[in-house]
Amino acid sequence: MSGSYYFVIVGHQDNPIFEMDFLPTSKNNDPKRDDHRHLNQFIAHAALDLVDEQMWASSNMYLKTVDKFNEWFVSAFVTAGRMRFIMLHDVKNEDGIKNFFQDMYETYIKFSMNPFYKFNGLIKSTAFEKKAQFCGKRYLNV
Repeated sequence: MSGSYYFVIVGHQDNPIFEMDFLPTSKNNDPKRDDHRHLNQFIAHAALDLVDEQMWASSNMYLKTVDKFNEWFVSAFVTAGRMRFIMLHDVKNEDGIKNFFQDMYETYIKFSMNPFYKFNGLIKSTAFEKKAQFCGKRYLNV
């Protein structure tokens, strides 16, 4: 069963660096899509305190499910540089999300080594977006 996913990379000042929705094809043309996007941003931002709390209590980068809001689960991954990867999802898919985070972490490291990238700045790269879409299709079944 494929579900809805919202992925965001959060910077050091709690600013979104990159965000992307992964929706099933049946929900792609939903007129309430923008409203859901704002709700997703709100849920992800509200979960940051829990992510920060758990990242000091665990030595793992992948924190699994850190919060739940209505039907949305919030999973998190914290990089060595303390960037936070947040995934909102409405279906359980622990292994797929973990693999997605690991591939996106590798992609983020490669992207951040670019001398023209301003650290903690917005990611505006079509190659990065395409890699995120590929990982979403591969691991999240969307």
